[in-house]
Amino acid sequence: MSRKHTVIGAGHGGKAMAAHLALLGFSVTLYNRTAANIELIRKRGGIEVDSNQEGGPHGFAKLSKVTSDIEEAVQPAEVIHVVVPSSAHADVAAAVAPHLKNGQIVVLHPGRTCGAIEFLKVIRDRGCRADVTIAEAETFIYASRSDGPAQARIFRIKEAVPLAALPAVRNEQVLAVIHEAYPQFIDGIDVLNTGLNNMGAIFHPALTLLNAGWIEATHGDYQFYIDGVTPSVARVLEVLDRERVTVASALGIRARTALEWLKMAYNTEGEDLYQAIHNQPGYYGIKAPPTLNHRYIFEDVPMSLVPIASLGMRYGVSVRGMESIIRLASIIHRTDYWRRGRTVEKLGIEQWSVSELTRFVRQGRID
Repeated sequence: MSRKHTVIGAGHGGKAMAAHLALLGFSVTLYNRTAANIELIRKRGGIEVDSNQEGGPHGFAKLSKVTSDIEEAVQPAEVIHVVVPSSAHADVAAAVAPHLKNGQIVVLHPGRTCGAIEFLKVIRDRGCRADVTIAEAETFIYASRSDGPAQARIFRIKEAVPLAALPAVRNEQVLAVIHEAYPQFIDGIDVLNTGLNNMGAIFHPALTLLNAGWIEATHGDYQFYIDGVTPSVARVLEVLDRERVTVASALGIRARTALEWLKMAYNTEGEDLYQAIHNQPGYYGIKAPPTLNHRYIFEDVPMSLVPIASLGMRYGVSVRGMESIIRLASIIHRTDYWRRGRTVEKLGIEQWSVSELTRFVRQGRID
């Protein structure tokens, strides 16, 4: 009997994951809150998937159920994969809270920063007392896109993705279940480690905002990482990265620097961030966002930068670089991203000492 998986979200990532899981032989339910977006998949009974990777998923993936009814999606699932922008995690948590039951595993793909902490707080605030395990991936396992309403294309499946459960004492148990489908997931230590190794927080918002004029003038018709990362822009990225690593250090975590991450992910080196980025062949040809109304700002600022900066301010780390980027984003989008973001107050952890926060993410308790 194959384990039952539910994928929440039918964007390019959700379709890729649902199709791949189905081709692997699992019973898969695909949920999307807007019925019209999944109508064709429901009529066809599945998703046509293609892959650019040799030996990658290929063919028609038959799904067990396609639904816009959240209870129908959550109730039978053993593993629930949440594949939506992290700005929607709280809404998803509120929707699933009445339907969760003991033993279920919920995985955020990815959690960005403090995603699992937020998700758990929301379901508990909504009265859910079920013994469920919330876990988060450090990054999304697929590079994928949508080829049509019932089609998915997978460019690449990452080889190693850190994943952590809340609490971390359940990492082994969650990985044992996830490894049936995804042997690529590795132990991410705890959700503070996965959240503070969030490189998108450093690269995406600042690089977009500091190139605002160019993006609006050309609609993104330039090389984002190559033309956009000048020596001055790289210096800003280095300051943001240093702040992130220092915040992690204040919490007893040895986070990877951006240079270490580039070496690990792409085997790319350089004397500084400017050189290393320009030495990464994979960055050549990647165009900039066509507009400033892009997830690099509206998702990565409130769900990545704000929680890192908020943790820094709570535990005595100067995060003036991050504060300036958050303020710039708020001005450009006419939105208060501090209010919208995952602050320590909103996460309910503002009174906790470092040792209490560490105990909570490792053991699930603070005493």
